[in-house]
Amino acid sequence: MAQESWKESEETVQTPEAPVLCVNNCGFFGNSMTNNMCSKCYRDFIKVTTMAVPVVEKKAFAAASSSMVPLEPAKEDEVPAAAVVDSQAAQEPPKPPSNRCLSCRKKVGLTGFQCRCGGTFCSMHRYADSHECSFDYKAAGREQIAKQNPVVIAEKVNKI
Repeated sequence: MAQESWKESEETVQTPEAPVLCVNNCGFFGNSMTNNMCSKCYRDFIKVTTMAVPVVEKKAFAAASSSMVPLEPAKEDEVPAAAVVDSQAAQEPPKPPSNRCLSCRKKVGLTGFQCRCGGTFCSMHRYADSHECSFDYKAAGREQIAKQNPVVIAEKVNKI
């Protein structure tokens, strides 16, 4: 029984009589799974087809949007002031972190000390008392201790 199903599967599998050359005439052999193209030509074909599809969609979208509502250019008098401020803020790149001490403005480079108050300080002003730090170390310490040591209350035991 198993031999009969094996013989049937052998009969259904067809092996090509002769190798098929690539459709693009590149000199390599093609495969029926790759539309009779070699692997390189098939890869290039896939790239071209995937890149062509989005371009067509964009053109169709642009044509559809332009045919729906005609856009009129805005006049200078009609532009709101908030839009001008937003566009200027968008054009300015974000500033890199300062490499100077906030107290004495001395260049610190890579040796600058970051404080919990958010500033960068030199070796002379790195301590909280030397640069008038605004960070509350006592409150932070209390919170840390409270978090690490939760209050444990035992249940009352009934005495007999």
